Amino acid sequence: MAEILFKEESYSIIGASMKVHAELGSGFLEAVYQEALERELTKRRIPFERQKKLSIIFDGQTLNKYYIADFICYNQIILELKVVNDFSKAQFLQLRNYLKATKLKLGILINFGKTSLEYKRIINPSC
Repeated sequence: MAEILFKEESYSIIGASMKVHAELGSGFLEAVYQEALERELTKRRIPFERQKKLSIIFDGQTLNKYYIADFICYNQIILELKVVNDFSKAQFLQLRNYLKATKLKLGILINFGKTSLEYKRIINPSC
């Protein structure tokens, strides 16, 4: 059986997200959840960078365009927040592409748009 990538770190991030969702519920804009999650991550001493610019590598060279992640936690996990009815295939593919372009191994999509918190772990297929 394969070991779960960044199991404890993921558990901590999802736990913080659940706390935010339990208190705020659904219906706010993404920026509200970003600010609340930033406070909760800080409170739980989860290392993160918010609105982190990440370079994208193409053909061995850094592109002028860059990706801004909602959060990078533990210097290795992309955390993308959404407020939607349901995740779309495009959101999964976008995060997977960010993982491939940045060479990070794990991304987590968090959806605050439903009555229960929804999340999905995405593994970089290139790693």
